Amino acid sequence: MTAQPPGPTDGTPFEARRANALAARLEHGAQALADLTLSLTDAQWHTHLPGDGRTIGVLVHHVASVYPLEIELARKLARGEAILGVTMADVNTMNARHALDYAAVTKEEALGLLLRNSAAAAASIRALTDEDLARAAPVSLYAGAPLTCQFLLEDHAVRHSYHHLAGITQRLRGIR
Repeated sequence: MTAQPPGPTDGTPFEARRANALAARLEHGAQALADLTLSLTDAQWHTHLPGDGRTIGVLVHHVASVYPLEIELARKLARGEAILGVTMADVNTMNARHALDYAAVTKEEALGLLLRNSAAAAASIRALTDEDLARAAPVSLYAGAPLTCQFLLEDHAVRHSYHHLAGITQRLRGIR
């Protein structure tokens, strides 16, 4: 009988450590974005980001609103299914439509969605096994390159709040 490596001291099974680490990083980024959101004035909430054009409020709502899609795409990879037909043009169109549809989003609405969807995303990530995270399939957004579920999570759902938080913070430093 082969001994299993010990799990973390919190009682988490060893097999779940990678998924838990990914989920914790997502939660940390979402919480940092939520904390910043709570500190914003109305004027800051409506500030446009140069080069992007969207307001800070729209960006916070954007991060919150795409967690379900990012997680569903990762689940496809976890099942070994290819992600086909998704292009950067599609992403840009989706983002532009979102910016128009949510131009008047309130801080409370965006914050609530951010907290709910990030918690659901983290729970979905925690349900993945190491085998799921390591499974790869072609992804059209990356020219059909076979990518792992873990890579897609790290490059999208986990990174997303950090990416926009950095841009928002940089813009706020320039206007404070």
